[in-house]
Amino acid sequence: MNAEMSINVDGGPDMLGRAGCRLLALREKANRMVCLLDARVRTLTAEPEEGAATAEYAVVLVAATGFAAVLVGIMKSDAIKTMLTNIVKKALNIG
Repeated sequence: MNAEMSINVDGGPDMLGRAGCRLLALREKANRMVCLLDARVRTLTAEPEEGAATAEYAVVLVAATGFAAVLVGIMKSDAIKTMLTNIVKKALNIG
């Protein structure tokens, strides 16, 4: 845009110069408002479930930890220890 402005004899801008300055200020304000509106719309239309994947991973990890705790409890029982020991002994005797 042309940045030249006509100046009156007293040193101030003439009527068209003042109107141009006002229009420029309004245009800059409108640009700022459009940018803010665009940012707001993008924020509101962003994927609303962005944190859902993290929550799903957390639920899966808690479930897996619970399942592991149950397996550890089962493996510590005497019946399972005896069964596994017998399986290993059979495997070593055959070979």
